[in-house]
Amino acid sequence: MSATSDLKGRGPMLLAMVLAVLGYQINATMLSPALPDVIERLGTTTAAAGLSQTLFFLMAAIGQVTLARLSDRRGRKPMMIVCAFVLIAGNLMCVFAPNIEFFIAGRILQGISAAMFTLAFLTLNQLLTPAGFGKAAGVITAVNGGLAGVDAIAGGQIADTIGFRGIFVCSTLIAVAGLIGVRKYVPEVPATAPEGRFDSRGIAALAVGLTGILVGLAQGAAWGWTSVLTLGFLLGGLAALVFFVVSQKSAADPVIDIEVLASRRAWPLLLTTVCTLGGAFGAIALTIPLFSQDARVGLGLSAVTAAVLFLTPIQLIGVVSAPLTGRLGPRIGWRKIVVTGAVANFAIFLLATFFLHDEWVLVASLAALGVTYGGFMLTGLNGLAVTTAPKDKPGSLSGLNGACFGIGASLGIALASAMITAGSDAGGPTEAGYQHAMYAALALLGIGVVSAFLIQRPDPAEEPADEPQLVLAHH
Repeated sequence: MSATSDLKGRGPMLLAMVLAVLGYQINATMLSPALPDVIERLGTTTAAAGLSQTLFFLMAAIGQVTLARLSDRRGRKPMMIVCAFVLIAGNLMCVFAPNIEFFIAGRILQGISAAMFTLAFLTLNQLLTPAGFGKAAGVITAVNGGLAGVDAIAGGQIADTIGFRGIFVCSTLIAVAGLIGVRKYVPEVPATAPEGRFDSRGIAALAVGLTGILVGLAQGAAWGWTSVLTLGFLLGGLAALVFFVVSQKSAADPVIDIEVLASRRAWPLLLTTVCTLGGAFGAIALTIPLFSQDARVGLGLSAVTAAVLFLTPIQLIGVVSAPLTGRLGPRIGWRKIVVTGAVANFAIFLLATFFLHDEWVLVASLAALGVTYGGFMLTGLNGLAVTTAPKDKPGSLSGLNGACFGIGASLGIALASAMITAGSDAGGPTEAGYQHAMYAALALLGIGVVSAFLIQRPDPAEEPADEPQLVLAHH
């Protein structure tokens, strides 16, 4: 069966999924240029606004682990509907937020709805052939970069005209359309693990552990790295993660099988995801935007010019390359896609680091990331997580890998911020601070290259035939 015939008649379903994930994604991409407006209108601080971003990505990590695993038991479609309602509720809280505390609570709910991505991938994998899944996964992954860079510029325009609340009104309208589409066009798929109890203890320990470590990393520079508060979050989070690992060994139905997690099909993949997102996202979302607009030691560009030169090309090219990568993955293997992307990303960032002051070399380097990062890595990591997961727990590895996207993004931002802050003087960030942030990104990407090569090669006997995993009827 060809991918084209496999997807025939699935257009409305795929469109519904695109709308469902887009409702979440624009909250991640459109808000960044509107953060100053959030600070002004809510009368808050930069640190508090930054915390809202950290918790947004953190909850994205926790939500993907929890709801993806729960979908193994309750079904994919019901969890997609839950995600849509949670997103709409979070959007409305941000639209009517009277203060930063209410706004942060809304951002937390929005972050949880990131599980929609993982649920979409798992549903497509159950419904389509490997070739059809690759093509559809590429389309969904393309949405991961937003609207080809237009959304970042639109977010700034909305903030300048009607304020940040307009962004969440747009997200709500898209989320409602996605909810209607999911209810009407996404078929019910049988639960893959209908028996057993949900490991709420393990999920709670994982949530507390991730929250402690990522908030500690994100706020360490502001609180002081040796302060009681920072150490309390970091050590408390580490203790909770240790408890999580121990609890999984004795749990009747663990969130993730420790034996699987310890295997080379899992931990190198997860480490590659964390390091790839940490290195690339920290540089793309923080270091380079700050450096490009720094008039003292950077390029001194305007915000709009910096977005057009350094952000839009990555997203625009990624929208094209992600679906193409999705078609290529089942043909040559998802592992090869990931390894190739990891090596290429490192080489591109090496060039960008040493030519940071050369505007057009930097533009060309970041544009190339649209292929290697936006296409190969984001699509490849998602595809590999879905296709190599244990057959009896298909949501476990994919959900955990989805969580690693949020963990990596938070880690990258926290590390880049720490490097830039540490390298600042009385006049603000220095050239050395930006360089050290890029070196930190390179270090993470270098670890990602090594871990990518360590990912277990698929056993030919386990390679799926070009047949759907399940033959399902629409209800």
